[in-house]
Amino acid sequence: MAIIEVKNLNLGFNCESGFKQALFDVSFSLESGRMHALVGESGCGKTISALSILQLLPKTARITDGKILYKDEDILTMPTKTLQKLRGAKIALIPQDPMTSLNPLYTIGDQLLEVIKIHQGLQGETAVKKAIAALEMVQIPCAKERMRAYPHEFSGGMKQRAIIAMALACNAEILIADEPTTALDVTIQAQIMSLLKEIKDDLKTAILLITHDLSLVGENADYVSVMYAGRIVEDAPVKEFFTNTKHPYSLALLKSLPSTARGGKLQTIPGQPPSIQQFIQGCRFNPRCESCMDICKNITPPVYKVGEEHFSACFLHKDDGCEAG
Repeated sequence: MAIIEVKNLNLGFNCESGFKQALFDVSFSLESGRMHALVGESGCGKTISALSILQLLPKTARITDGKILYKDEDILTMPTKTLQKLRGAKIALIPQDPMTSLNPLYTIGDQLLEVIKIHQGLQGETAVKKAIAALEMVQIPCAKERMRAYPHEFSGGMKQRAIIAMALACNAEILIADEPTTALDVTIQAQIMSLLKEIKDDLKTAILLITHDLSLVGENADYVSVMYAGRIVEDAPVKEFFTNTKHPYSLALLKSLPSTARGGKLQTIPGQPPSIQQFIQGCRFNPRCESCMDICKNITPPVYKVGEEHFSACFLHKDDGCEAG
């Protein structure tokens, strides 16, 4: 059962040249004990989709349509106080840059205790025990002593673990991990992803993984949504996605991955992703698509069901007998 449902979310920004739409009918859901990956090139709308769930949007952003349901209650219509209680306590954000996400003037323990006091209402020794337990849960050695350390005394991987500990200390049901391995070396990346998988499996936490790294998706996620220029173009269980990819953009992404099978030669996607200022009629991928047809240039393709839990927004499926959503 879905704990979060994003339904037909449309969002844009008030620019000097007028309102420009950035998200187009974005829909996905998060389930307990499941890691859902949101994949796409930089600037495609992954992070802004996630920040919409927390309602931590820039002042220039405006949601024009859609719903974000948390246990059937629309976050977009929640009173501010209710939303504030939800953030951190039930839905926690693991930000993209662990280096700048912690206050350098306060110890790790002080920052962890502040979160626990605000969201759990615990004080004194009870709060301290909770904080130490959270650090131990994310495998920080000598957790009690590390409470007195400042962020600059932690490595990048340790900082990321401390941020994850803050979410665990509040018993968050949903973790939004925005490029959680950015700026970390390969070994530490693997450790952080292993930790997130343990949290998902052991605590049944729902995790939204935002990334452009398909190798991370293949090794760790259960389900994937591929986004291009503000629109989700393919949804599928991870194994199904990698063995039976359907959308031309998804196929192009996979072909651009390094592979010794192709003699080390990288295949690229022609052209550039559109900017928010560009209006593209029809399928937003049509200017770069090798399979583009006339209909693609005029009409936005519906989402076709192409398999069990597998959906693709492409007119190539029109004559395959697939059901359009």
